[in-house]
Amino acid sequence: MHFVKHVDWLKNHLNDRNVKVIDCSFSLGDSSAGKRSYLKEHIPGAVYFDLGKDLSGHVKEHGGRHPLPNMKNFLRKIENAGIDNESMIIAYDQGEGAFASRCWWLFRYLGHEQVYVLNGGFKAWKEKGLETQTTIPDYGERSYTPSFKEDMLASLEEVERISEGKSRAILLDSRSKERYLGLEEPIDRIPGHIPNAVNTPWTEGVDKGLFLDLDRQKHRFASFDKDDRIVVYCGSGVTATPNILALLEAGFKDVKLYAGSYSDWVSYEHHKVDKQ
Repeated sequence: MHFVKHVDWLKNHLNDRNVKVIDCSFSLGDSSAGKRSYLKEHIPGAVYFDLGKDLSGHVKEHGGRHPLPNMKNFLRKIENAGIDNESMIIAYDQGEGAFASRCWWLFRYLGHEQVYVLNGGFKAWKEKGLETQTTIPDYGERSYTPSFKEDMLASLEEVERISEGKSRAILLDSRSKERYLGLEEPIDRIPGHIPNAVNTPWTEGVDKGLFLDLDRQKHRFASFDKDDRIVVYCGSGVTATPNILALLEAGFKDVKLYAGSYSDWVSYEHHKVDKQ
């Protein structure tokens, strides 16, 4: 798979000069748990990027629960981590895949080609009995020049047009079937989904933290046309990203993220939602 590296590969290339490892461990239920787990132990040489502080921006009235970070702040974080345009980046989390995928997506948005998710994350690394460390590395500061890929983002207006049937594209909801159907909603203001969206839960693309192989990813999206534009959303723009990774792996070219996702959609009183 193009965007995923396996634990054995990282073990063999961990000391390569241009390989930089990012620990994206996070828990939505306890925002400090990821940093604690990183400080306790991590893959040797890994730096820590926090979903709330580094991979997201400040929450406002609109824009969703995990808006994209302020890019100047994100670039400063990257440069302070000793990452430059030549770095090969391997992002991992505790094995869920979603937080590492969010980091992967952000680097792709900056125009970075050499960025990958570690398949199975830290859990897979530990299961192999590989070395961990507690040391926080200091690589010194590097310079990074972004080349933003704005076509990776779908605007609210574009999502509205798709929802109203005025634009030919697929609106893909990555949340659980229960949340899509409005049977449960633990976080957002109203249960349901954006009208005209179809449901392909992101969790169906991973098995015990490992991304499914290419044939099974293709099977998940077999009802879509490879030439279709697909706009992917979830609750807040995080768990949509493993579905984006899987779609690109499966050969889809025109795949966008609605960054604010459902939490942004329902922040507007006039927006309708569908259930069932």
